Amino acid sequence: MLKCTSCEREYSLRNAYQRCECGEPLELELFKSVPGIGRRVWERFSGFFPFELRPELSLGEGDTPLTKAKKLSRELGVKLYLKNETLNPTWSFKDRGTYLGIHRALQLGFKKIGTVSTGNMAASVAAYGARAGLETYVLVSSDIAEEKLKALALYGARIIKVQGDYGEIYYKSLKIGREKGIYFINSDDPFRVEGYKSMSFEIIEEVTPDYVVVPTSSGGLFRGIVKGFLELKESGLIEELPCFVVVQAEGCSPICKAFNGGKEKIERFENPHTIAHAIENPYPPSGNGVLRLLRGLKGLCVTVSDEEILEAQRELGREGLFVQPASATGIAAIRKLREKGIIEDGKIKENSRVVSILTGSGLKTLSHVERGRIKECWLEELEECLGYR
Repeated sequence: MLKCTSCEREYSLRNAYQRCECGEPLELELFKSVPGIGRRVWERFSGFFPFELRPELSLGEGDTPLTKAKKLSRELGVKLYLKNETLNPTWSFKDRGTYLGIHRALQLGFKKIGTVSTGNMAASVAAYGARAGLETYVLVSSDIAEEKLKALALYGARIIKVQGDYGEIYYKSLKIGREKGIYFINSDDPFRVEGYKSMSFEIIEEVTPDYVVVPTSSGGLFRGIVKGFLELKESGLIEELPCFVVVQAEGCSPICKAFNGGKEKIERFENPHTIAHAIENPYPPSGNGVLRLLRGLKGLCVTVSDEEILEAQRELGREGLFVQPASATGIAAIRKLREKGIIEDGKIKENSRVVSILTGSGLKTLSHVERGRIKECWLEELEECLGYR
């Protein structure tokens, strides 16, 4: 059964419902189970998913490393762990949700799938659509970068540039999908959210965090991670929930603006502009759902500037990790919370266990990466250039 995250109206799983008539996102019930034995997260936690998962539809998503950030842990005075989602098949966390979304489309008998995206999700749906042999449509904004289009074309998806309000394409796609028999696996589809909760299961296998920091755009990832931890608690596998922290860029922060302003609903963020394009959604479809979760669970919403984001990206580089700017927002937020004081006694407690989600690879956004200092020399002078005398 699907249930509205706001009015709690219920919908049958026999039909392709994705949003409630009240306009809010739908969600599956909380699952209770116990983990088993298996090489893949989908096998170990099979009882937490709505149907049996088919290995032949997988590209190897999930089971990404949780890396201890040694340098940043010392600098920030916390035990910082980085959930490295850049190592998924198309280099972002979106693959987890797409894997579940493909199952749902096939379960309902769809031969065509689609998505609305200009980045991570576009590549993910195109790749998994090719894997499953489904006709795939990707709707992108008219100003999408040429380098992103080249990456999409390789998978054979039908790419359509849409002129007009990009924020409205999401809702338009769902309507057209119902009419044309296309299952749009968009950002907060209920089954995409089910895929994202697998991250929570993997995290808890290695550490019980005090804080989980999530870069947030549409809100689907945040909802999935929270749902995973709620299911772990309902199943008696953890005693307490971590503090959940939403991070947005200052240049596009509709959820944080509403949350920190005490409002019950988000409003469209006018004139968005940030280097963190992957989370630049001025009117996130799960924004109100995220607000409800933050308030109900006493979470936090933090904004960071482009300058702070780029510095955090460089700091992660010194840890050996190359991420896109949106992924680095979590580190910028943790530094802000530690230094300026927002939580409890004025800061995240010292030595707290903090997990930051690294959502996507830096290879997706090379245009903003600095070239760095490069020294040139003649072959005959190489020894001197290397510092030898």
